[in-house]
Amino acid sequence: MQFNVNHSAFDAIDTDALVIFLFDDEDAASLTALSGTHTALFNSLKDQNLLASKVGQVTPLIGHADLPASQVLLIGAGSRAKLSENNFIKVIKATLKALKQAKVSSASLALDDLIPAKRSVAWSVEKATELMLTGLYQYDTTKSKKADSNKLERLDYLVAEQNLDTAIRTGRALAHGMNVARELGNLPANICNPDYLVEQANNLADAYDEISVEVLGQKEMEALGMGSFLAVTQGSANPPYVIVMKYNGGKSDEKPHVLVGKGLTFDAGGISIKPAAGMEDMKYDMLGAASVFGTLNTLAELKPALNVIGVICAAENMCSGTATRPGDVVTSMSGKTIEVINTDAEGRLVLCDALTYVDRFEPASVVDIATLTGAVIVGLGHHPTAVYANNEELQQQLVSAGQASWDRGWPMPLWEEYNEELESPFADLRNIGAGRAAGSITAAAFLSEFTRDYNWAHLDIAGTGWTTAKEGATGRPVGMLTRYLLDRLS
Repeated sequence: MQFNVNHSAFDAIDTDALVIFLFDDEDAASLTALSGTHTALFNSLKDQNLLASKVGQVTPLIGHADLPASQVLLIGAGSRAKLSENNFIKVIKATLKALKQAKVSSASLALDDLIPAKRSVAWSVEKATELMLTGLYQYDTTKSKKADSNKLERLDYLVAEQNLDTAIRTGRALAHGMNVARELGNLPANICNPDYLVEQANNLADAYDEISVEVLGQKEMEALGMGSFLAVTQGSANPPYVIVMKYNGGKSDEKPHVLVGKGLTFDAGGISIKPAAGMEDMKYDMLGAASVFGTLNTLAELKPALNVIGVICAAENMCSGTATRPGDVVTSMSGKTIEVINTDAEGRLVLCDALTYVDRFEPASVVDIATLTGAVIVGLGHHPTAVYANNEELQQQLVSAGQASWDRGWPMPLWEEYNEELESPFADLRNIGAGRAAGSITAAAFLSEFTRDYNWAHLDIAGTGWTTAKEGATGRPVGMLTRYLLDRLS
C-alpha cells in the first residue's frame, strides 16, 4: 500500500474517502473547516444526534455530491483533552475497519487532529502506518479459501508538517517485521518446525545482502557441549538447530547487539506432559524466535548502521522413550550441571546454552526473548512484557524503548535471594524454583547464572506474544526491540 503526506485543502484532494475525527469536548479543526462550508448538513446531523463521538464509532456520509469525497467517514475519538495512545490505536483500527467495509481504493486521514498528548506528528504517522499494515494481515496459509485481497491501495495523511518520509518508512518496516513474526507464530507445528526455521533464515539472507546465516546442527552442538539444549530435544524426531543470523550494517570492529530467541516449534512438555486442553496453542512457544526474525526483517528494510546478531534456538519438546526424565542431571555448555525437575521448564534449558554460546561475539548487549512462563501472565496479564536484566541501564533502555514504541514492558526484580530457590543437592542448580512462588522471576534467575560476562536482559513474552487463539500472534515485541536497537545508533 502507498502512503503519502498531503498538505492540500479539502477542496483540492483527490480521494475516495475522507476521514475526519469527532471529539466530544471540542470540534477538531478539520470538522470546523468542513462544517463551515456545509452548515446545513452538519446542523441537521447535530439536531438528529447523528454525530457519534464515542471512541471507534463511525458516522458515514454518503451520497452528498458537494462533499470533498464520495464518502466522508466521521470517526469518534472520545475526549480530545484525554486522547491517549490507547485511544489513538482504537481510533485507527476503527478507521481501517470502516475503510475496508467501504471498499475504497484511496483514503485521506485528517491526522493532524489526532495527535495524542506528549506525542509528535511523526510518532502518529509512524504508528498509524504500522497499524494500517498490521491490520491488513490475515492468516490464510492453511485455509482452502484465501482472504479477499485488499482494495485500499493509497492512504494520504493530511498534515501540515513536512519531512515525514522516515516516519512512514519506519512504520512500514515495523509492520512488515511484525507480520513476519505473526505468520511464523500462527503456522502449525507440522509446517513450522526447526527445519522450516532454518529455511526461513536462509530466505532472509537471500533477500538482503546485509544478512548472513550460519546453522549449527546436532553434531556441532554436541561438540560444543550443549548438553542442556540437547536434553530438551532428544525426545523429538525433528533435529535441533542453533541458527545464527548476522545483520552487518555497522563498522566491522563495532560490537554487535545480540538477540536470542526461544524457538520451541512445539512444546508438549516432555515427560512432564502438558494438559490436553489448550495444548494446540503450544505452537506459539517459538514466538521469541519469531520476534527475532521480525526484528531482523525490519532492520534489513531500514538498514541502520548497526551490527546485530539473531540467534534462534530451534527445537521441539516431545514425549518418547528417549525423552529426558525428571530427575536427570545434564551438563550445560558452561560446564554447570542442571537437575531437571520438570521437563516442561525446557525453554531455559535451551536458552542457557545459547546464552553461553553468544559470549564468543563479545556483545555490546544480549537480549533473550521467550514465551518462558505462564507465571508471568498471572503477574502482569497480557499488557506489558516482563523485562529482567543484570544491568539497570539496559533494563531502563528497553523499558523506555517500549514506552516510545507503545510496545510496553515492565521492569522486574532479579535479586540474589531468588537464586537460592534454584539450589539442588544433586547438581549445581535445578531448572525450576523450589516452590510455585515467583515462577517467572526464578526462571529469569536461572538464565542469569549463564550471563555473568556481559550486559543481558530477558523478555518474558508469554503474555504478550499472543493472547488468544482467535487473535493469534501479536508480533510483539518487535516494536520494543527495534526501537531499542535504533536508539543505539551513535
